[in-house]
Formats: sequence, structure tokens, C-alpha cells
Amino acid sequence: MADLGLAKRWLRAQMLLMWMLINLSESRVHLFAPDAVTLEEYSKANITITSSSTFNQSTVIQLNVTYSSKWNYSSVISLPEQVLLPAEATSVSFNVTANDVGQVTTYLHCNNSDLNSLSVRIRFMVVHSNVLSVIGEVIGWVYFLAWSVSFYPQALENWKRKSVVGLNFDFLALNLTGFIAYSVFNIGLFWVPDIKEGFLKKNPNGINPVNANDVFFSLHAFLLCVVYISQAAVYERGGQKVSWMALLLLLIGWTFALVSLFLAVAKQITWLDYLYYFSYIKLAVTLIKYVPQAYMNYRRQSTEGWSIGNVLLDFTGGTLSILQMILQSYNNDVHHSMKLLQSNRKMDWLSQTHIHKVALQINQQEKSEEKPW
Repeated sequence: MADLGLAKRWLRAQMLLMWMLINLSESRVHLFAPDAVTLEEYSKANITITSSSTFNQSTVIQLNVTYSSKWNYSSVISLPEQVLLPAEATSVSFNVTANDVGQVTTYLHCNNSDLNSLSVRIRFMVVHSNVLSVIGEVIGWVYFLAWSVSFYPQALENWKRKSVVGLNFDFLALNLTGFIAYSVFNIGLFWVPDIKEGFLKKNPNGINPVNANDVFFSLHAFLLCVVYISQAAVYERGGQKVSWMALLLLLIGWTFALVSLFLAVAKQITWLDYLYYFSYIKLAVTLIKYVPQAYMNYRRQSTEGWSIGNVLLDFTGGTLSILQMILQSYNNDVHHSMKLLQSNRKMDWLSQTHIHKVALQINQQEKSEEKPW
């Protein structure tokens, strides 16, 4: 009976705590606005700000411009300095006019202490053409598809031959590490709220560089790398093993990641910085991972066991990525498109390190006695 009474008191305490938390959360009203708005040059748009609850008095919402790609933000976009949220209303709209290509970021502030508008911002981007924006998006999905499919020819080649002879194990080890690092970076920036908020504070005028397709691609690539390694474990491998040089590089990379983890746990660096360090690992891996495979092909004077389909699809994806960059550069104006590329697309150009390999692969493919597909 004593245990039953204790359980009842514990249940009442939990219910009281839950009631307090609910009332505390409901005591604050939140503002909501579109995070990013893209407009075509000389066009107009209607923007709506909403609140999670009503007020019995009117509320002034100020639009404070914190960043403009041009000295005078009004030369990029015309927008009001403040809007009035009427009493008993949950939304208010205002009109904006795009004057010239550029970017403007505004944060919302209000005169009501019960209204939580912290970190609510609207990022306006004015482009030359919405059609070019759509074309750029389509190209982005095409190269994403090309990069994703590029992993399958090698897996099929291994399965058909029941052998991984010709597939360099240093490449496998480095590639796995690279996509682990890339996945950690993407997952953190896409799914972890504290890291996303940290990115916003560090880059108040940018947008999150990680999209859903980035997360899918990195996880998909990681799984295919695991498939490669599984095939290497069960198929004929001709005495191949990971070289001491590759093991040394991997040791350096993972030691760097481990030390960075300890620093993040000790709050000597932020978790956002920790993710950036993982992106540096991915960068380093991408720059060197094909060198062992290319050297092995040259030494063997053959690409048997190494799928040319992987190279061609990878090269196609990289070429389309560069094309998308060119379109973005024009559509957003060159002087600030470089900032856009640095923040949102800093890893896209990495695939172009494959170009030096393509000529070697095609040349050596002619000497191979077996088709790679």
C-alpha cells in the first residue's frame, strides 16, 4: 500500500510538472514568416507574417535590415520599415518590390513583450530570371542522380566477376571515411536544431547549405561503400590489402576527428565548428582518394575490375555541377554569387578532381580484355 501511495504522489507530481510546462509554453506567442523569398527582378510579392495567438491590442512589427548585398538595400528591394498586426488578428501582410539583383536580410522585432520574435528573419533574394532558377534546380537533381547512380556500375562489376581484383583497397578505405565525414556534416546541419541555430547565428545572412537530397546522397553513398567493402570481404581479391600510407592517412584523419570531438565536448569549440572539421576531412579525402586507383591502373596497364561507368557518371555529375554554378553566377550577379557558392556549394567542385583520371581510364580501357559493365 505504501508503494501504491508513493506511485500516486509521483503521478500527481508528473501531471503538475506537465501542466506547468504547457502553461509556460503557451504564455509566449511566436511569430512565423517565410525564411527565404526569391523574386524575379522588377517583380512584386505579398509576404504574410503570422502569430501563434491573438492579442487584445495592436502590435507593431519592425523589419530591421541587417544585411544587404548593396550599400543601399532599397536599391535591391522596397519593403516597409514596420507593419501593424491588428488586435485580435493572427496575421498581417505587406508588399515588397524587387528593384535589382541582390540579397537583403531582415529580422523581425516587435513592441510586445509577450511576443517571441527572436531569430525570426526573412531573406530576400532577387534574381534575373525565375526560369533560370528552375533550370538550375533541375540540373541540380540531374547531377544528384548521376552521382548517386555512379556507385552501381562498380558493385555490378564486382558481382558479375565475383572478384574485386583491380579495385584498389586504399580507394575503398578512403572513400568510406570521406562519406562518413560527409554524412555527419549533412545530418548535423539538416537535423540537429542547436547546430542549425548555431549556423544561423554565425551566418546571419546565409541559408542552410544542406538540403534533403544532400543527406540522402551522403547516406546512400556510405551504404554503397559498405557494399563495396562487403564484396571485398567475400570475393576474390588477389592478395590486396590497404597500404600503410593509406592507414597512416586514415589514422591522422580520425585522430583529428577524435581530438575535435573532445574539444567540442569540453566546449572549446562549437559543435558547428566540429562539423566544419568533418567537412575538411571530406575535402582532403576527395582530393587524394583516386590517386591510388589511378596509379594501380597505370602500373597494371589495365582497368579490368574497375568500372568506367563509375568515372563517366561521376564526371557527368561534376560537369553539370559546374554548369549549375555558372547559371547561379549569372542569375545572382557575379560579385555576390561567389559568396553563395562558398556557403552553399563549397563541395560541388571537388568532383572535378576526377578529370585528370578520366583520360587515363579511357586510354587504359582500350587495353582491357573484358568489358567493365
